[in-house]
Amino acid sequence: MHKYALLILLFSSITSISQNCDNSLSGRVTDLHDGSLLIGATLVVAGTDQAVQTDFDGKFVFSNLCNNTYSIQVSHPHCLTKGFTLKISGNTAKSFKLEHHLEELNQVTIEGKAYSNKSKTILENTISKEELERFSSGSLGDALNSLSGVSSLNTGNTVIKPLINGLHSSRVVIINNGVRMQDQEWGAEHAPNVDINSVGNLTLIKGAGALQYSGDAIGGVIVVESSKVPVKDSLYGKTLLTAASNGRGASLTSQLTKSYQNGWHATLQGTLKRLGDFEATHYVLSNTGIFERNASLNVGLNRFDYSIEAYYSLFKNEIGILRASHLGGAQDQIRAINSNRPLIINDFTYQINEPRQDVTHHLARIKGFKRFDSFGKVSLQYDFQRNNRLEFDIRRGADSDKASLDLQLATHTLLLDLDSHLTDAISLKTGIMGRYQNNFADPNTGVRRLIPDYDKYDLGIYALADYRLNDQWLLEAGGRFDYTYMDVFKFYRTSFWESRNYDQLFPEIVVEELDNQVLTNPKLNFYNGSGTFGAAYSFGEDYKLFFNYSIASRAPNPSELFSEGLHHSASRIELGDLRFNSEIGHKVSLTFQRDNDIFSFSVNPYINTISNFIVIEPTEIQQTVRGNFQVWEYRQTNAQLLGVDVDASYAFAKNFRLNNQFSLVKGYDRNRYEPLTSMPPVNTKNEIVYQNSEFNNIRLSLQSEYNFRQNEFPDNNFEVFIPETQTMEVVDLSTPPDAYHLFNFNSSIDFKATKTATLTVGFGITNVMNTSYRNYLNRLRYYADDLGRNFLFNLKINY
Repeated sequence: MHKYALLILLFSSITSISQNCDNSLSGRVTDLHDGSLLIGATLVVAGTDQAVQTDFDGKFVFSNLCNNTYSIQVSHPHCLTKGFTLKISGNTAKSFKLEHHLEELNQVTIEGKAYSNKSKTILENTISKEELERFSSGSLGDALNSLSGVSSLNTGNTVIKPLINGLHSSRVVIINNGVRMQDQEWGAEHAPNVDINSVGNLTLIKGAGALQYSGDAIGGVIVVESSKVPVKDSLYGKTLLTAASNGRGASLTSQLTKSYQNGWHATLQGTLKRLGDFEATHYVLSNTGIFERNASLNVGLNRFDYSIEAYYSLFKNEIGILRASHLGGAQDQIRAINSNRPLIINDFTYQINEPRQDVTHHLARIKGFKRFDSFGKVSLQYDFQRNNRLEFDIRRGADSDKASLDLQLATHTLLLDLDSHLTDAISLKTGIMGRYQNNFADPNTGVRRLIPDYDKYDLGIYALADYRLNDQWLLEAGGRFDYTYMDVFKFYRTSFWESRNYDQLFPEIVVEELDNQVLTNPKLNFYNGSGTFGAAYSFGEDYKLFFNYSIASRAPNPSELFSEGLHHSASRIELGDLRFNSEIGHKVSLTFQRDNDIFSFSVNPYINTISNFIVIEPTEIQQTVRGNFQVWEYRQTNAQLLGVDVDASYAFAKNFRLNNQFSLVKGYDRNRYEPLTSMPPVNTKNEIVYQNSEFNNIRLSLQSEYNFRQNEFPDNNFEVFIPETQTMEVVDLSTPPDAYHLFNFNSSIDFKATKTATLTVGFGITNVMNTSYRNYLNRLRYYADDLGRNFLFNLKINY
């Protein structure tokens, strides 16, 4: 009897084993950072000869597995090999994530990137490191100006502010290594405090779809990132020297990175830039030099499941403002505007005199993340910024060396984000932001403060989800809410206070009435909601279609609300309005793209309707103790901007490529039924490029840039009384300059300096024909021409 029982148990065991070894293990292998599929990843069951590779969808399948615990080893080129332990019970589904590190430095070309981790339904434009290095002696605004749909709002030749699809300043958000720049960007004359030589990758998002960064980016978002650091034992760097004939100066930048296999890394970078007076075609642009000193340090530990990183940067820039823009009486203003030459032309010098800007910006950030298998990636970041802006006017006597404007802005920000992959098809990003900001306007300048003292509090929360419906369709939707509270102390001139009827509208904010001033304490609340919905559709091998609708809401900035005085670097008096409400923009964009090695293109039409749009425009000329200045006033209206951006690239022969860009934007004041001021004119760029990687990677390019005349503009002209002649004369601030055509040349060639070092020699010429022209978007075009010919020579060594 016992023998029969034993046989029954034995056969039962064999049957049980046979049944439990028919199990399968299936799933996908993806990139830990952005969820992209990893094709050709190898999976091995430890201790067996079972091995499979992922297919073109990143999928894998193991068969004939038993109910047991297995160790799976997963590997992929340029990834850290990772081991996983899991228990098989029946048919099991499991996806694996690898940390994908580039063994070489980022190589990103100028092209749109679909399905990036910034905005998945807006075509993004990026600029490669090689292209950025061609702007080493320039600025961030110069580099962005190379993209379609981006113009630059200039104050002379050194203060260059990006203008995206007709919008600029507070409507364009700049993210510098994960930190939203808070550098008093409210003025058109305040260039971004970002060192172009510290940028590894530059991404432009034309719209407010990237809600994780902000909800008030009515114009767009510019994302500045450092180069990725490989997780391996390595020491590398680069040094770049650029010399320029126009300005007779140079820029020197150097960067060194040390990385370790255990994840530790450090990068040190510095830039020194010195240029004297720039020159137009026929004369020196006196007092337009620049002296820039920048440094940054990045230290961190990057592991598979967690990371911590500290970053610090110092940006210090001294900028001369065209001397001929600061004049005496009204008659001098009219003479200057009507003259073909500046009224003040001095000999070339490196000295920077008044009027000038002196800006110092400190940025410090510490961030970290932790991954949880069943929860997602949790990131925490704290950052601090201190921006000190000094503006020096032409003053006499004991105050000659004293700043006329001294603003110190301190900003503390705390960010908490969660990035979750709910399923293989659904991703969710959520986050919360808290910010405190303090602005101090030093009264020791002896000049009425343009921007008052204030404390500002911001609280924001967002959620952004994307759903990959199938291999062709991807959907994205999100929402964000921002609350802003401002506690302000401001002195108003009694005459201005009463002329605006503020004494009737806001009697409750008056703290004290003095002889000719009123001390007030406005406390303002703004509630702003934003949202986005979009879709991306892929068809054929090369074609994609993007659709995005976004609503963005922006609280008015301190300049728009409280300006009352002379803005020295702008050479004009500015007047804000306490009654302003939040701007609300509705933008619809559509992009049709073909991405192909031979012929690629993208066509991006859009329409942006903005209620309570804040515009600044000239109204009169006013006499002050420091001379006569134009008066520009802010006002609120309803606006509509519509346009199209086109990019195309065609490889018409071996090593030859033709690139084309075309941008058109029209802006209209829907209340006054007239065009908006400062809208970029139609422009087109055509470039022919020869590049041969087999012959020292030689590259030659010739670019044609044509800017049409702006034929749609408002009439903001006015009359002034000239005491010398006892007559009234018209001040023409509206009529745009003529169209102009520029040619630019650029070349580079690589040489092997040592076994590990490469020397790149470059030569370029901007404005090859030395054309005399004036840019409609240059705020100082009333007084002088733009830059003449400029020879650029650069040496770069990678080691």
